Amino acid sequence: MSTAKDGGTKTAAEKVAPATGKLGVMVVGLGAVATTMIAGVEAVRHGQAKPIGSLTQMGTIRLGKRTDNKTPLVKDFVPLADLNDLVFTGWDIFEDNVYEAAAHAEVLDKPTLEKLKPYLEKIKPMPAVFDQHYVKRLHGTHVKKGNNKRDLAEQVMADIRNFKKTVDRVVMIWCGSTEIFLEPSAVHASIAAFEKGLESNDPGIAPSQIYAYAALKEGVPFANGAPNLTVDTKALIELSKQNSAPICGKDFKTGQTFMKTVLAPAFKARLLGVNGWFSTNILGNRDGEVLDEPQSFKTKEESKLGSLEYIFQPELYPDLYKHIYHKIRINYYPPRGDQKEAWDNIDIFGWLGYPMQIKLNFLCRDSILAAPIALDLVLFLDLAKRTPELRSIGIQEWLSFYLKSPQTAEGLSPEHDLFIQSMKLKNTLRHIMGEDLITHLGLEYYD
Repeated sequence: MSTAKDGGTKTAAEKVAPATGKLGVMVVGLGAVATTMIAGVEAVRHGQAKPIGSLTQMGTIRLGKRTDNKTPLVKDFVPLADLNDLVFTGWDIFEDNVYEAAAHAEVLDKPTLEKLKPYLEKIKPMPAVFDQHYVKRLHGTHVKKGNNKRDLAEQVMADIRNFKKTVDRVVMIWCGSTEIFLEPSAVHASIAAFEKGLESNDPGIAPSQIYAYAALKEGVPFANGAPNLTVDTKALIELSKQNSAPICGKDFKTGQTFMKTVLAPAFKARLLGVNGWFSTNILGNRDGEVLDEPQSFKTKEESKLGSLEYIFQPELYPDLYKHIYHKIRINYYPPRGDQKEAWDNIDIFGWLGYPMQIKLNFLCRDSILAAPIALDLVLFLDLAKRTPELRSIGIQEWLSFYLKSPQTAEGLSPEHDLFIQSMKLKNTLRHIMGEDLITHLGLEYYD
């Protein structure tokens, strides 16, 4: 229990506003991931499929002692928006409606899409903010025109305000392509500098940042599903806090990096050394085509490389990880489509330095893995917006579980270990609902 300002008491659960009414989901980029998410939600709503991979829909959470046998579904424990209350819209650089875009992506089979066609073809994209300088392999034809980047941001804000008239709450998520590698510069140092940069068309402001700025100005939570420099700047973090619009990023943790954040913690827990970790991928979807361009690949590479260094902490374990050689390759191979294949060769060593090897071949479906992540981020950001303790802090680090490059407070190392991330997420849910945190100490069973 916590003390209310009027001198009474109020449970944490009562502080979280209920998820009443319609939740509008504004998706930037109606490509493979977005259309798979939208189609999947509609299939689940009609009982045609199960929401496999979604923690918000299928996950449980333990409350109290193991002997209490209290493990409700997450969606029954915290007030999440119901899938039936989700309303989708979005922007794309091509005019295809969601049905046409999904058919082009070739992630879902034709019989599934045909059942969903009447719903999907009604969702038509708004013209997108696009500049080929930032995604060189794409040629957008359905794009906004403006005098400068400030004008484009105002157009996006107008889109948001119009959509708000039809729903009760709004969340925005970036499911667009990977932009070229950018580093924070003077234009990102403050809101004032950023707004001046919008007016002067500063090259440090990419389209993803324009969308993020527009969302945060309108008080709309924003999730970054790509490795772009987007909300991870001082200016947009400041704006997020100022307007109580939660943010998280970046880059959906799907295939190869997902496996790394499972295996690397195991090696570290057993104090097994690693000499080298070579990773390569082949994929043939639009993401693969974009990443075939060196500047976009560098953005993705930075995102994928960071996890091992943070997990292994070579400064603490120099004998085990100081000299690790980590190499990543991504190869565009059109015949494979969305069915990505990842190979990992891991050179480890154990007792007395004796070498061993692990070979991992993961034939995954990238958008099938990403779709439930996108859904969960939307629902959890909406929850954060309705939670006083979370909505004004900006970065939602407890959502690191879903992301390759988790955004954190300045000067704080990100947590990449999937199992620690899972514990952080569930303990945050327990905390906001006034339940005891789970430590797994377990000594109370032996008193």
